[in-house]
Amino acid sequence: MLADVPKPTQPLLIVLAAIAAAEGIVLVGYAIYDVIEGIRVGLTGPPEVSNLPALVLQVVIFAAFGVGLIAIARGWWLSKYGARAPFILAQILGLVVGVPLTAAPDAGTRVVGAALVVAAVIGIAVSLLPPVTRAIVDTDGG
Repeated sequence: MLADVPKPTQPLLIVLAAIAAAEGIVLVGYAIYDVIEGIRVGLTGPPEVSNLPALVLQVVIFAAFGVGLIAIARGWWLSKYGARAPFILAQILGLVVGVPLTAAPDAGTRVVGAALVVAAVIGIAVSLLPPVTRAIVDTDGG
């Protein structure tokens, strides 16, 4: 099945697909981690935010965004014009989350925030480059 999918002609599309896929895999992985921790440790924290509906909603949101980013990665890989707008929106959301994380008190959170900001900025910049635009417009027939 994967052998039938052609490799993009524009190397920048591979970079964009890799960024989207990595972000998607991390989000799905975090959703799975939340489920495991919810089962293993239980609900901890203030009751207004640590309850079963909140955990389920969090898992659904992270998993949905993750699967969406994986679909966007496939769109980049297939040189689809429709991958750009949701990708840029996801990167803007990444900046909204990542920038405050860079000011966190612990080093681990700051590193995660910085990595998210770097990936988002690179993703936005690369997705708007003229060679990427030519590649996705040419393959979609204008």
